[in-house]
This record gives sequence, structure tokens and C-alpha cells, in this order.
Amino acid sequence: MPVADTRHGPIEHVVIDGDPSRSPLVFLHGGLGCVAAWGRFPAAVAAATGRRALVYSRPGNGGSGPAKSPRTSRYMHEQGQRFLPELLDLLGIQDPVLIGHSDGASTALLYASVRPAEAVVVMGPHLYFEEANRTGIEAARAAYAAGSLYGRLALVHDDPRGVFTNWSELWLSDEFRSWSIEKDLDVAAPVLMIQGDRDEYGTLGQLDALERAVRGPVRRLVPEGVDHYPHLACPDVVIEAITGFLAEHAADVPAPGGAR
Repeated sequence: MPVADTRHGPIEHVVIDGDPSRSPLVFLHGGLGCVAAWGRFPAAVAAATGRRALVYSRPGNGGSGPAKSPRTSRYMHEQGQRFLPELLDLLGIQDPVLIGHSDGASTALLYASVRPAEAVVVMGPHLYFEEANRTGIEAARAAYAAGSLYGRLALVHDDPRGVFTNWSELWLSDEFRSWSIEKDLDVAAPVLMIQGDRDEYGTLGQLDALERAVRGPVRRLVPEGVDHYPHLACPDVVIEAITGFLAEHAADVPAPGGAR
């Protein structure tokens, strides 16, 4: 797998071919995700939309190098507004269509608040800490302790213990109880919001908050009977929604602050 040498260390990534004249898709994984954890979903979206795609693993996840600094409650800001701009500049990507899941969805929104994006697709986004976050992560801790979750993480991460510990300990820390990005968003790009009605890590109040926070066109999709992973639980539904949304809304949009 190709590796990009960044100031944050080596980053594994995959580039999927598509129309070079159109803005590429950039996939941002969740807290326990990486390139391999996406499965076939990125390639399927790229094929359906005819666009190129970038899929990468954040520092410490998948086969990327370890994180160079401790993770804090600002890590999604740092990933979206410092690290991702550096990576996209290094790879020559501008005005992307961001497709983020969970923590990656929050990161995508923070990126689109400071840099141009053609559109943003978020699945299971987090805008603020709520009790569902704690109960969901406590359940994940139990699955990890029992060995089942560790086994799944070990299949796709070089350091599965570090991935789980860094994610769970931060989300369950006292400092994260007041975490929110609601006042930090300035997103003018069109936003497609997707969240299962059985999401174990957040309520639909997250989508309500997002709809209030952004200033561009917004569409909501809530698949029934679906958990925190709609792209895995009902990929055809999600891909159809993304394809239709981009066909309608992906065009020149104003950058944050009004400049393009």
C-alpha cells in the first residue's frame, strides 16, 4: 500500500481511479477504523459516482505510523484543520467531496469549516458529547475485554490495543464530557447526513444540531433498523443516497467565510 511521508509520520493510503476532471472523494474513517475497515465501500462509491477517491488511515490506525503526540479533546480539530489539509496538499487534492464516518464525520465538518469542499457526507457524526456516547463505548469495552472486538481490530491494525485504548480512554475521560464542535462549524458546502435509527453511539439529536450549525443545503437519511455503521449495514441505500445527493448538489459552492 502506498505511504505518504507527512510531518505526522508515514500515512498508508489508497487512491482509486476515476474522472480526473471532477473533485475526488476523500474517506475519513471512525475512531476504530482504517483503510481496510472500510471494506469495498469506497470503491463502490467511486464506481457509482465516477470519481477518484482517496482512502487513508490516520496516524496510529491501520498500517500508518504511530501518532507523534498524545490525543487530546482537540484531536478532531487537529486532524481536520491541520493534518488533513497537509495530506491533501501533499497529494494535490483540492475541493474534495468528504465522506466521513463517526469521528471522521466530525473531522470532515471541521475541515469544511476552514477549507473549500464540494460537498460533505457524514455518517453517524458527533457534534457534542452525550450519554449515548458513554454507554456505547462502555459496551465496546466489554466486547474488547471479552476478546471479540480485539480479534476484529487485530485483523486491520498494526497496533489494535493502542487504537482501542486511545479512542476509548479519551471519549470516557472527564475532559470530554463538555466536548462540542457546534460553535466551531462554518460549513457552506452541501451536507448529506446519514444516521441509523439504532445508532449505539449517538442519538438523532446529533443530526438536529448539525442542521442548525451549517448554512448550506442539508439532506437527512435515517435508515430503519440500522446501527452506527450504515455503510456496512445497508451499503446500497447509502450509495444511492450519496450518488443522488452529489448529482443534485455537487457544484461550485462558497468557501468558509464567503470566499472561493
